[in-house]
Amino acid sequence: MKKLDRMTPIAVGAALGAILLSMIMDGSSPAVLFKPAPLILVFGGTLMAAAGGFLKSDVKNIKNVLKAALGTPEHSPDEDIERMVHLAELARREGLLALEKAAAEVDDPFFRKGVELTVDGVDPEEIQEILEGEIAAIRDRHKMGAKFFADMGGFGPTLGIIGTVVGLIHVLGSLNNVNAIGPAIGSAFTATLWGVMSANIFWLPISNKLKRASELEIHGKRMILEGLLAVQAGNSPRMVHARLQAYLSPKDRADRGRGSAEEAA
Repeated sequence: MKKLDRMTPIAVGAALGAILLSMIMDGSSPAVLFKPAPLILVFGGTLMAAAGGFLKSDVKNIKNVLKAALGTPEHSPDEDIERMVHLAELARREGLLALEKAAAEVDDPFFRKGVELTVDGVDPEEIQEILEGEIAAIRDRHKMGAKFFADMGGFGPTLGIIGTVVGLIHVLGSLNNVNAIGPAIGSAFTATLWGVMSANIFWLPISNKLKRASELEIHGKRMILEGLLAVQAGNSPRMVHARLQAYLSPKDRADRGRGSAEEAA
């Protein structure tokens, strides 16, 4: 199992902690933020407003999208490159039909489908067209999740302002009680604070994380497609390896080269 990248929940927690710490240092109590009315209005209203722009099936999948954002597997193409080089060696030694058994051992459905198409002798143009269609479908699914949280980031501050207006209406109706005006105004502006804070600390960072994770996954799928076409074309394992190296960052290439040198030693 790949190591999970928990940068988003750690960073979000640290940002929230910085806000609460600053309140304590200024002599205020963070407890004033946790009032049921503004929390229900901002978080509940934001969620429902965002859900109103999507289909029921989309909203049902948001839970899985959120899990992906809070613990996305790190993109590590090394395993895919090694597997692709192994397939190239097998194809050169025993022919493309020998890849059928190897396809059953591949966990990634996209990778497995590509190997199966290669074994079936499908033309390279058709393989590319089919797998490009798969990549486009993956990208569209990812866009839905990222857009949902981006929409929440847009609705959050607006719902916060609505909460403040509602609170101020209550304040204006209680002007005869001077002692209650101060706390009531503070409570009213708590909604605005939660609206702005939730958008910029929770929803927009989650949306950005999903976009970045999608970019990395699409990049990995394109690398797999490139490798499969190279294997089908009969390229040597060394050539396949060289072509796929182009998809790695300079740092990853250096780390991979250092690891290979250590294994050789």
